[in-house]
Amino acid sequence: MLVEGAILDRDGSRRAAVRLRSGLVVEVGLPGTLRKRADERRVRGIVVPSPVNAHTHLGDAVSTVEPPTGPVESLVASPDGFKFRLLRERSSSEKIRAMRSALRRARREGVVTLVDFREEGASGVRLLRRAARGSRVRTLILGRPLARPVDPAELLNVLELGDGIGLSSARDESVETRELVARACRRTRKKFALHASEAVREAPDSFLRPRPDLLVHLAVATRDDLRTVAEAKVAVAVCPRSNALFQRQPDLQGMEQVGLRMMLGTDNAMFHAPSIWRELEFAYVATRLRGRPVSAEYLARSALVEPYEWLGTPDAASIAAGSPAIPLVLRLPADDPAYQVVTRTTEHLMIRPDRVG
Repeated sequence: MLVEGAILDRDGSRRAAVRLRSGLVVEVGLPGTLRKRADERRVRGIVVPSPVNAHTHLGDAVSTVEPPTGPVESLVASPDGFKFRLLRERSSSEKIRAMRSALRRARREGVVTLVDFREEGASGVRLLRRAARGSRVRTLILGRPLARPVDPAELLNVLELGDGIGLSSARDESVETRELVARACRRTRKKFALHASEAVREAPDSFLRPRPDLLVHLAVATRDDLRTVAEAKVAVAVCPRSNALFQRQPDLQGMEQVGLRMMLGTDNAMFHAPSIWRELEFAYVATRLRGRPVSAEYLARSALVEPYEWLGTPDAASIAAGSPAIPLVLRLPADDPAYQVVTRTTEHLMIRPDRVG
């Protein structure tokens, strides 16, 4: 396949022609410079690295009804929030079916990796592993031990089964719990993540010590808080659609201005479909609505570039011959690629990696 139009990747956007074969980039040049082959499919569009969804709760997909209204804590707080009551009531087979369906949705939209906070202890991690078996979406599972105070044996079991630990907010977990979990994650070389400043502001000292690999939300953080996180070089996953349900929005303009490493996630699957493209468009429009616009380039990087930096595979965000990137072709105009990608992408306008020849 020969794509003529533009590239949008870790090096920004530029006019280009890209030859793809067996789902990989084999040749890159300026438009009109690559020799055309008679038997080759030709497409006009934008070539990007496949997106990553940096924060999900796929277990929540088992809910098929509109969640009740109320403060965020009444819906998602452990152990008796709406979602946890729901998870207790549903069978393992129901949860697996729901998570498989969510993974299929992510796959249809070109997502290659998602980072999931999986509740329900070791059994919860096992359920998502079963659901993801055979899926072409890589699932990075951050489990959560059940016992408080934390049982070291249970913590080790969750870490052995998963890819790290994803905790609730610093104000919900004791300093001792966070320190114990952080040490265990460092020892096993796995990820330590937690929610922060989602419903109420938390002081950066509370969620940066011990230092996490990933923070989620910062929806009510101050500009100074964002600057502190940026200086600590800690990545943040934001979920604007989820926050909007509770009349909150992360300060994306502030994040861009302080140089914070920002990624994008779709959060609870009972609130929204795990669509990274819907999340991108909403994030862009919401900042305009508030009169605090963020650049399309910064948002595009949040789904297409920064997650690969965080995962330790930065070359996978590069559209270049021989790179490990899994390219996605978006049949969009090549003018202003970041704006096109952020505001106009749908699954009907893409050619997924498994269909690139």
